[in-house]
Amino acid sequence: MKVRIKFTKEGSAKFIGHLDTMRYFQKALRRAGLPVAFSGGYSPHMIMSFAAPLGVGTTSLGEYFDLELTQTVPTSVIEGKLNSTMAEGIRVLSARAVEDAKASKAMSLVAAADYLVEFREGKEPEVPWLEKIEEFFALSSITVLKKTKRSEKEVDIRPYIYEMKPKGSQVFLKLASASANYTKPELVIDAFQKWLGCEPKDFCYQIQRLEVYADTGSETQHSFLSLEALGEKIE
Repeated sequence: MKVRIKFTKEGSAKFIGHLDTMRYFQKALRRAGLPVAFSGGYSPHMIMSFAAPLGVGTTSLGEYFDLELTQTVPTSVIEGKLNSTMAEGIRVLSARAVEDAKASKAMSLVAAADYLVEFREGKEPEVPWLEKIEEFFALSSITVLKKTKRSEKEVDIRPYIYEMKPKGSQVFLKLASASANYTKPELVIDAFQKWLGCEPKDFCYQIQRLEVYADTGSETQHSFLSLEALGEKIE
C-alpha cells in the first residue's frame, strides 16, 4: 500500500532542516507501529519519498511525503497513530492511498506551490506597495540574477509566477516549483521591491507555504491539483 501523508510545519519546527525532518518521521513511524516497507540489500531503509524541500525558517500548512506499507491500513488509523507521536509544531493533516499507476513519487509530481509572504515589522518597502502588486504582476518580463552553485545568470521569472495578489497586508503567490523551474518566493518579492525602487532589507520576510500541486494539464494550459487530491481515503 502506497500512502501520501500531508503535514504541517509550524512554530519552532520551522527551524528543523529537511534531512532532520526526514529523520524525525522515520522515528515517528517506528513509534506509531505502522507496517512500513523497507528496501532490500545490506542497508535496508524505509521506502519513503518527500516532496519539495522546505527552506529553514519557512512555515507550512501543506508538506507531503509518500510512504510504502506492507499491508493495507485504514487512512484514518494512519492519521491517528502518527498524530499520537507528533512533536509540537508538526501535525498530520491527512493520509491518502495512492495508486502507483496514477501517481509517481511525490517529488517528481511537484509543479507549483502557494505561499503567503508577510513583511516583518519595520521592514516594509518605504513606498506604498500593496496597490502596486497587480501592476508588477502584469509585466510581460521580470528579469533577475539567479545564482546557482556554479554560476550566476539572468533569468526571466515571469513565466513561473502563476498568480500574485495582495491578501490583506500579505502577498499571495502561486509559483512554479518543479526542479527545472523552481522559483523562491523571496526571489519574487526581492524583484518586486527593486522594481518599486527599494533595496530589500535583510531578513525582511515571513513566509508560509500553503499547498503543493501537481500539474494535470498541458504545457500551454496548466491544471493544478493538490498532491492530497491525487489520493483517496481507505476505510
